[in-house]
Amino acid sequence: MKSLSYLTLFLLIGLFSCSKEIQIDLPQLPPQLVVDGNIEAGMHPIVLLSMSQPAADTVSLLTYLNSVVNDAQVTVVNGTDTFALSPTFIQQLPIESQKRVAEMLRVELEEVLLLPIQVYSSTALYGAANQTYELCIDHQGKTFKGSTYLPNPTSLDSLYWKREPATIEYGFSWARLTDPASNADAYRWEVRRINRNEQGQDLDPIFKRARGGIFSDEYFNGQTIEFYFRNPLMRKDSTHLKEYRRYFRYGDSVVVKLSKMDPAVFLYYDRMDAQLDANANPYATPINIPSNMKGCLGIWAGFTPWYDTLICTD
Repeated sequence: MKSLSYLTLFLLIGLFSCSKEIQIDLPQLPPQLVVDGNIEAGMHPIVLLSMSQPAADTVSLLTYLNSVVNDAQVTVVNGTDTFALSPTFIQQLPIESQKRVAEMLRVELEEVLLLPIQVYSSTALYGAANQTYELCIDHQGKTFKGSTYLPNPTSLDSLYWKREPATIEYGFSWARLTDPASNADAYRWEVRRINRNEQGQDLDPIFKRARGGIFSDEYFNGQTIEFYFRNPLMRKDSTHLKEYRRYFRYGDSVVVKLSKMDPAVFLYYDRMDAQLDANANPYATPINIPSNMKGCLGIWAGFTPWYDTLICTD
C-alpha cells in the first residue's frame, strides 16, 4: 500500500510541475451590425441597432452605448405599404414603446429612460395578427433584410393561482392550454403585477419573463396541457418572505401575457437561452445563434399577445 501511495504522489507532482499557461489567439472578426427589433400586434415597431464587439473585449454599458448605430436608413414593408422608421430618443417614444424597450433590454423602466440612445420606430405602423413584416436596413453601403410573421394568438383555457401546501399565502400561477393542431407553435409567457403601491401606481410597470418562459409545442402539439410558472418579478414588499420570492402572494393581481411567434423567432431565443445557460459551463459545446436577418446578427421578432388577469385567491 505504501508503494501505491508513493507512486500516486509522484504522478501528481509530475502532473502539476509540467503544467504551463496556454494562450489562445482568438480570431479578430470585423464588426457586424447587430439588430434587436420586434413588432407586436397592436404596437409600434421597435428596432435597436449596434455594432458587434471583438470577443476578447470586455462588455460594459459604455462600450454598448458607443456601439449604438443611429445613422442607418430603416423601413418596414407590409404588403404594398412601406413605413420609414426614424431614430428617436427613448424618452420621446410613447409610454408603451418605452416600456417595451425596457423589456427588450431586460432593465427597469426608470433605468432605460436614462440611456442616451436612439431607437428606430414609427407611430404610423401598428402590428396586426396574420401579417408578415419585412425589415430593411441600409447602413454603410450595405442592405440587410429579414421578415417575421405574426401568427394568430392562442388563448388559455383557464388561469388560476394554486396555494402551495407548505405555505399559507404563497403559490404559483397555473394555466391550462389547448395547443392548435398545426405544424409548429411557439409561445412566450410574461407577467406583471398590477397591485397599486403607496403612490397609486402599478407595482410592476413592465412585463418580465420567467426562466423557461419561451417554449414550443414540440412535445404537446395539438394536445391540452396544464403547467405552472414561477414569479420572475422583484420583491418590492419587505413583508414578502425571501424564501418565497418566486411565488405569487395571496391577493396579488397579475396580468399574464401569452404571445405567439413564428418558428424562426423561437429558434433564435431558444438558442440564446441555451447559450446563456452554457456560459457558466467551461465544457459546454458552443452554440450558434441563428438570425432571420441576412448578412448581420440579431433578430427581427414578431409577437401576437393574448392577455388575461390572474387574481391570486382560492
